[in-house]
Amino acid sequence: MTEPEKPWRVPEAELHPSLLVRMVLLVLGSLALLLGIIGIVVPGLPTTPFILVAAACYARASERFYHWLLRNPTFGPLIAEWRRHRSIPWRVKCLAITLMSLTICVSIWSFAGKPWLQAILAFIGISTAIWLWRIPSRD
Repeated sequence: MTEPEKPWRVPEAELHPSLLVRMVLLVLGSLALLLGIIGIVVPGLPTTPFILVAAACYARASERFYHWLLRNPTFGPLIAEWRRHRSIPWRVKCLAITLMSLTICVSIWSFAGKPWLQAILAFIGISTAIWLWRIPSRD
């Protein structure tokens, strides 16, 4: 009898057979993770999509990095929720939209003399909020 597979376990078959492709995915995953971490503090740069891209790249490139990301207390539950239900927790979605809106508003206010820059920031904020709102969520 085989042991039931854990939801975070990446089967060996999911790793790409080519070492070159795995290295490229590892670099892309690390870049996405870096952008996701930067997105925590930079307005208009979303964190969630970059973390999910990093997890997808790591899942095909390295079990070690993928498991490390899944065990992260900040990002792990978000990735697990996405893998199981293809959704973002309602609380995370609301918090992300609220914090993004506040930081975008502060940024717009700080560029008071540049209406074109205010318009670009408003467009980025609104379009990102709409995109994030449309992702399914669970209670």
